[in-house]
Amino acid sequence: MNDIVLNCRGMACPQPVIKTREALEKNPASITVLVDNAPASENVRRLLEKSGWTSGLAVEQREASLWAVSASCACAVCSEAEAVIEAVNEETHRTLVFLSTDTLGHGSDELGAKLMANFLATLPELGPRLWSIVMVNGGVKLASQPGRALEALKKLEESGVSLLVCGTCLEYYGLLEQKQVGETTNMLDIVTSLDLADKIIRP
Repeated sequence: MNDIVLNCRGMACPQPVIKTREALEKNPASITVLVDNAPASENVRRLLEKSGWTSGLAVEQREASLWAVSASCACAVCSEAEAVIEAVNEETHRTLVFLSTDTLGHGSDELGAKLMANFLATLPELGPRLWSIVMVNGGVKLASQPGRALEALKKLEESGVSLLVCGTCLEYYGLLEQKQVGETTNMLDIVTSLDLADKIIRP
C-alpha cells in the first residue's frame, strides 16, 4: 500500500470525483486530492466519507485556489455508487423531482415563482414515495434565496427527502455561500440518483 497525491486542479466536475474513485481502487494507504475550488473539495470529501475513508479525513485550503482533501484507509474501500445504493431505503418506489429552474411554467416570472412555491409545498402529498429532489442550473436558486420555496425545501429535508444541489451551478451564480438547504453535489451523484430513481418528475 502506498500514499497517493492526486492533482485534480483544472478539472471540471465531476472529473475530480471520478479520478479519486479510480485512485481508491488501487487501495492506497492514504490519499491527498488537490482541487482548485470549494465545490470540488466538498464532493471529494463526501466520496471519501461514503467510501469509508473517515480516518484523518480533512479539507485544508492552502491557497486562494488550492484545497487539499486528505484521508487514510480505515476499512475496505467500496465504490461511491455502491455506497449510494446501500444508503437507499428498501421502498419499492423512489420518485425523484428534477428542477432546472426556480419558476414553474412560462409567461410571468412572478406567477412562476408562486407556482413553484406551491408545487414544492404540495410534494409531501407523495408521501414516502418522494425520495430525492435534484436542483441544477437556475433551480439552485431555490435552495439559496429566502422565500416560500426555501421554507418548503427545508421542511422536505427535515422529513428525510434527499436534496441535491449542483455545486457547479451554485458557483456559476455566485451562491455557494448563500445555500441554506440541501447537499452540494456533483454530476456523478446526480447521474447516479437519476439511474436509481423509479420515476422522475420534471415540472
